[in-house]
Amino acid sequence: MRTSPRRPIPRRRPFLNSMSYLDLHREVAQDIDAEIETALERLGPLARTTRSSVAKLLDHRKLRHPLSVLPLLAHAIETGNPRPAIPLSAVHLLWWTSACYLDDLADANGASISGELTENEALLASVITGNALPIQILLEQDLPSQARSALITEILNGWIIGVDGQIDDMRGDVRSASRKSVIETYRGKSGAPFGMITAMAAIFSGTTAEKVELWREFGFVFGILWQIFNDQEDILSGRDEDLLNGTVTYLLASVIEDASPASREHILSLCTAAGRSHHARSELAGLLRTPTALDRYRAEIDAFRAEGYRILDELGGDETYLPVLRHLVEHASQMLLEPDLAPDLSPAVVSGAA
Repeated sequence: MRTSPRRPIPRRRPFLNSMSYLDLHREVAQDIDAEIETALERLGPLARTTRSSVAKLLDHRKLRHPLSVLPLLAHAIETGNPRPAIPLSAVHLLWWTSACYLDDLADANGASISGELTENEALLASVITGNALPIQILLEQDLPSQARSALITEILNGWIIGVDGQIDDMRGDVRSASRKSVIETYRGKSGAPFGMITAMAAIFSGTTAEKVELWREFGFVFGILWQIFNDQEDILSGRDEDLLNGTVTYLLASVIEDASPASREHILSLCTAAGRSHHARSELAGLLRTPTALDRYRAEIDAFRAEGYRILDELGGDETYLPVLRHLVEHASQMLLEPDLAPDLSPAVVSGAA
């Protein structure tokens, strides 16, 4: 089914083959903001307070990485033109703004918008941001009814699967954690939202049902890579929020799974104490950064990256934009951590084959 946006979006100057996803974001950022501003205006005069609250939430929760380019790239690879997917980039940004706020709320990291919104006000604003506004944007597109219905179904399923994965993450039991169990959780809490938006871009482009499913699988794999990237950023920040909150990350599950029985019990005792003890968090963070642990971690990241590339090779498409998306996959696949060689954090604490 071929689709097109409700209002014509003019083409701008063509990009050079050497462009990056950051170049693309700079080119369209104002248009994405304008799409969101239009959606806020559609709330009308009877929703002045809601409109103001959502605007404050969006301003406060600006995302650090411009992943709103993902649907643009998926659409461009199918059609040669990213710009018709700008409404989907707005949907993506709204969805993640809401989800990130709810994640902070679940982690009890202080979820009020300082000086702007109370916690309860921000919670209500996040409901509108991630649900009503994205659906409103989709309803405004000039699409066949079947395509519009499919896009709204993607939003609904994205929330359901994403929340399911987030709840699994919150309930994660470090004693039963494994690489497999964590990846299943990551496919839900991070993979599902990215699979949602890449599938939506494919539907929007008018491609085949088979390609829609392939794009969804690409989004799942990208989401896993991005969650691993996010896990590393948390460690590098020095905040160690995952250890503080008892979150079972892929790296932690890998270290536990590969440990000898004695080492495993020591690691688990550190996990138990990490929420209240800076010393336990520090020692545990060191164990996650031993050369042995990180060598395995690097190899596993490389395997996920290779799977992302394999799917892109199978998808094929526009040769201007495929390299840009491969570059974004490469960015998400970075190995950010380096070994911690402190004497009391010897890699001998963990065992297992390379």
